[in-house]
Order: sequence, then structure tokens, then C-alpha cells
Amino acid sequence: MDSAYVKMINRVKEWDPLGFGIDFYETEACDVVSVASAFDDADYIAKKIQNIYLVSFEERIAIEKCKALACELLVLKEGGSCEL
Repeated sequence: MDSAYVKMINRVKEWDPLGFGIDFYETEACDVVSVASAFDDADYIAKKIQNIYLVSFEERIAIEKCKALACELLVLKEGGSCEL
């Protein structure tokens, strides 16, 4: 069985917000999972996700999409739930 960390990394890669393919986001996936591992606030994590991709690709992803991913990561991390 995969650890929560591995599941989170795979989920971020599968997210593919810019359509570059799942193997394109290794650095961003690590950065996003690092933030999601350290914090429990979906709104804060969503802002960090948005910023990570903005810095890497100079494209702003809709905060709603980032929050949905943040919630998914929190569920994977804690086995709990998150409200959008």
C-alpha cells in the first residue's frame, strides 16, 4: 500500500492543470505536497498551490481549482474530509 505522501505526489501529478502531461510536474508536485504536509488550512494551501504554478509557469490557475486539489490532498493526508 502506498504511503499518504506517495498518494499525494501522484494526485498532484495527475492533476495536470496546464495540460503538459503527468510527468511534467515533478518539482511542483514536491513543493505542493510539502505545503500540504505542513499545513491544514485548505484556503492557505490553495493560495500556495496557485503561487507555485505561477512562479514555475507564469500562469495563474483559478483558486477554485487549487482549493479542490488542496482539499483532496488534506483527505489523503488525514483520511478525513474537507469542505469546498
